[in-house]
Amino acid sequence: MMAEAKLRGGVIFGDRENGEYVYLPASEVGASRPLCVYEADGRREDVTMEEAVRLITVRSLRPTAHPKLGRSAF
Repeated sequence: MMAEAKLRGGVIFGDRENGEYVYLPASEVGASRPLCVYEADGRREDVTMEEAVRLITVRSLRPTAHPKLGRSAF
């Protein structure tokens, strides 16, 4: 689960061309069941860590810079 470890380390996954991002906000670090943020089509929604990893895999998201957050969610 390399993607999960990277999310927990603050890495932002995404596709800048499509404006799609998945990341773990700093407020969720250390939570027993952390919620990640999934941004797409101008919307934001909370997703479980499991769903975030699934989205990264299915959507082929790669580590990237977020337009507002930069390279790290922390």
